Amino acid sequence: MEFQIRESDLHTHLKARMLQRGVTKEEMEITLNEGFETDDAKEGTFGKGYVFPYNSEWEGKIFEEKEVNVYYKRVNNDIILLTVKARYGKFTRGDEQ
Repeated sequence: MEFQIRESDLHTHLKARMLQRGVTKEEMEITLNEGFETDDAKEGTFGKGYVFPYNSEWEGKIFEEKEVNVYYKRVNNDIILLTVKARYGKFTRGDEQ
């Protein structure tokens, strides 16, 4: 089942982190649907990561890739989005990390 983020899923804290960290709703959807499981989520939460080609400027520097990590909880069949993080640089992909 493919997860699509609704506007109601994007609470104020999450929108602020997206803006601050340069992450789009579309990148979050790709991460949730195609990403690898992260091992840094707090107990009771889950994380997914995805490395995107970037080749653009972020805060005055050019970076080859952008890694997006989305953290969430599962409640029944729903996903509750908690936060999103981004790192810029050159990364090893998913299972190789």
